[in-house]
Amino acid sequence: MRKTIQSLLFIVIVLFSLPAEAQYDPAFDTIGDNVLFRKEMNGALIVHTNGWGLEYRVGRNRSIFNKMMLEFDLLEYKHSKEIKSINPFYTNTRSYIYGKLNTIYMLRAGFGEQRMLNRKPYSGGVELRLFYTGGLSVAFAKPVYLNIMEWDTTEYRPRISVEKYNPNEHFPDNIYGRASFLKGFDELKPYPGAYVKVGLGIEFGTINQNTKVAEVGAVVDFYAKAIPIMASQSPEQFFLTLYISFGIGKRYD
Repeated sequence: MRKTIQSLLFIVIVLFSLPAEAQYDPAFDTIGDNVLFRKEMNGALIVHTNGWGLEYRVGRNRSIFNKMMLEFDLLEYKHSKEIKSINPFYTNTRSYIYGKLNTIYMLRAGFGEQRMLNRKPYSGGVELRLFYTGGLSVAFAKPVYLNIMEWDTTEYRPRISVEKYNPNEHFPDNIYGRASFLKGFDELKPYPGAYVKVGLGIEFGTINQNTKVAEVGAVVDFYAKAIPIMASQSPEQFFLTLYISFGIGKRYD
């Protein structure tokens, strides 16, 4: 995680050093580039310090340099203490996370503003955007199910059963592996909360109507009730993540 944070900080420094080399020059303008599309939409893949996710965002210009945005994020959150394990006493077993109580998914819906720091020239280059958003965040906890090895005393042979992970009953010597990914979705438990996001985006490319955007930023999620993730760790209410993303989209009227 430390290396990921250091990489993100390096990207931030590089991005903030770009405006001096990519300032708007009116000499590059043409009539076509001066057309201001009022709306914009894009989808993005997010990689953050505790997992990955998807984003969908729509925006509407208030002026040349300001845009109001509506965004939706769907992410998976992995605890920093997660370590993959495997039962060494059996072959063809599936890996699992020992001590993990719940798998966490986050759904965000928010509203915010984007400000253009410099305008991209018609000949190509980059356009820098500073943005901040906030809104509702709901975390869904899916209980972890495991394949448990038991000894059948009637037939005198091992038997595998699917059980919800219990730290008082399930240990490395009787855990055969993780159960089906779909197991537990019917027991999703919601944890309502809120989030705040701030970041810097780079829009690049030579076609004004099509967008390619890379972003780096930070997000804080806070939930009304603490969420249990690992049996050996206290439940958490506060989540701070750094992220980078890459998306494509279009501008239109």
